[in-house]
Formats: sequence, structure tokens, C-alpha cells
Amino acid sequence: MAKIQGPKPEAGQELYDLEHKVFEDIQAEPGQKAYVFLHTVPYEGSVGLVNLLTCERLLNKGFDVTVVLYGPAVLMASGTRGFPTVGAEAFPGHLAINKQLSTLAAKGAKVYACRFAMGALYGFREDDLQEGVHGFHYRDVLDAALTAWKEKAFQLNTWTL
Repeated sequence: MAKIQGPKPEAGQELYDLEHKVFEDIQAEPGQKAYVFLHTVPYEGSVGLVNLLTCERLLNKGFDVTVVLYGPAVLMASGTRGFPTVGAEAFPGHLAINKQLSTLAAKGAKVYACRFAMGALYGFREDDLQEGVHGFHYRDVLDAALTAWKEKAFQLNTWTL
């Protein structure tokens, strides 16, 4: 096999062109909304965290953001995570998802978690949700999507198994 040789990049050295964008940097017009629906297995990959970071980008672009957690994604909003105590970070980044949800709520995003998934699938109570996350009726998943459609809002939907 051929070996590619060259000098090893040094810390701080730019490897990619971050100035050239292909697409326009779109900002929300007053009143525009975005709904982000997450049905993802948290902590098994980066999809959940990446989409929550995208939510923050949407907020920074001026969108009124609503986050809908359903199915396994409700686990992202557990207010009882931590080790060895609730809220303690066992290793750097351990509570990154919870911290990102707190950031979103503090910046004005509305964050909802499905009560059916919380109770029927995972056995945790609405009182166990972290601050800033609100429980909602399982039929609200469809109605939230229909509301977004009716409002001509941007929608981002993520499903992972």
C-alpha cells in the first residue's frame, strides 16, 4: 500500500477554508419559526447532540425554536442524570446534552418531551424532567408537526434506532 508522507500539521494550523461558503447565510425574518423533532437514541451517537447544537444555530439566526422530544429522545431531558450524584459530570462531556437543553431553554426555545415515552417506555416521571423541559400529550407529536406545516415553519426531523 502506498504511504502518503508529508509534514504533520501543527496545533492551530488551518486545514480547511472556513471563509468560502457555498450557500447564503440565511437569517430568520421576524416571526419565522423552526420545529425540530427528535426521535433518537441519546448517547449512542452524536445525532441528538448535533441536532441540539443546530437548534442553537437556529435561535442565533433569529428563529422561534420549538424542540419536540419523543420516543427514546425523551431520555435526553432526564433531570436525574449524573454520577455519582445527580448533576455531577462523571467525565468531561458526560452531561453535554443536558447542558445544551438548558442553554436552549435559557435562550428562549420551547422544549417538550412526550409523556407516553417517559412513562410507558422508560418509567420516569414528568417531575424527573430537567428544568426548562415540559411534558406533552403523545398526540401532540402529530399536532406539533401539523402546526409547523400550517405556520409554514422550517422543520427538521431526525429518526434513529
